[in-house]
Amino acid sequence: MTMELRHLRYFVAVADHLGFSRAAKHLHLAQQSLSQQIGALERELGVRLFDRDARGTRLTEAGRVFLPEARAVLARADAAVVVAQRAGRGELGRLNLAFLASTANYMLPPVVKALRERLPDLELTTHHEQIHELVAGLRDGRFDAAFTRPPLVADLATRTIATEPVCAVLPVGHPLAGRAELRLADLAEEDWVLSPRESWPPWHEKYDRDFAAAGFTPNVVQRADGAANLLGLVAAGVGVTRLALSANSIRRTGVVFIPLADDRAETVVAWMPARDGPVQRNLLNIAADLAATADLTRWG
Repeated sequence: MTMELRHLRYFVAVADHLGFSRAAKHLHLAQQSLSQQIGALERELGVRLFDRDARGTRLTEAGRVFLPEARAVLARADAAVVVAQRAGRGELGRLNLAFLASTANYMLPPVVKALRERLPDLELTTHHEQIHELVAGLRDGRFDAAFTRPPLVADLATRTIATEPVCAVLPVGHPLAGRAELRLADLAEEDWVLSPRESWPPWHEKYDRDFAAAGFTPNVVQRADGAANLLGLVAAGVGVTRLALSANSIRRTGVVFIPLADDRAETVVAWMPARDGPVQRNLLNIAADLAATADLTRWG
């Protein structure tokens, strides 16, 4: 069977206008051409759809039964076109979005709120991940995009959406806790708590360069995964650490955040360039709009 959607549209038009002349005018077709198309449809179906005589054009019983089915097919086809067009604009589909665990507390609420407001029909799933699992998920396709911190790896594309001070984090009552600003070199004699080196080597390579530029190698007395664990160790007096200011949304008691001079941290959206589709592009636009209108690091 080679019936096409246009045959159904022609049939419905003739049925609606109860005449070939009026239907042809509505369709901007020659009446003879329309008659030929309806005839071809009737031959293909093996039934007459219209009775034509001096009194006019009327649906046959077969045509009467066929009409709602034809309308349903056309409506479904029109709906499919709309769905495809919306998917092409990134308004429909799925978005698996990862957040670095230390950024989720302040970054997830405004991002998810904006996505739900502007793309309400998008199927959104969020994940909190440590850095190595976040990067692995981007690479293997489990995550479509992620909010995280550089440095990352060369095969990921990134766009910066927020910057903020990096702070020395000291226990309450520390002799330096009253300072308005510190330099990294001011902490050369302190015990430090840091994340494990294997947690993300690119970060620790940067830390090594920063400590070397400050003229010392930190005395690391304990290592722990995640900002929350590091903050707990600082509050317990085990040592000091260095975190972005937004980490104060995770813990507000027992610790003091003091900005480090000339030290900034970025939050970026990261994705695999090969999977740069319309949904990801909408996400980037929404993130850019948020960054231009709000301090995303203050949401926690």
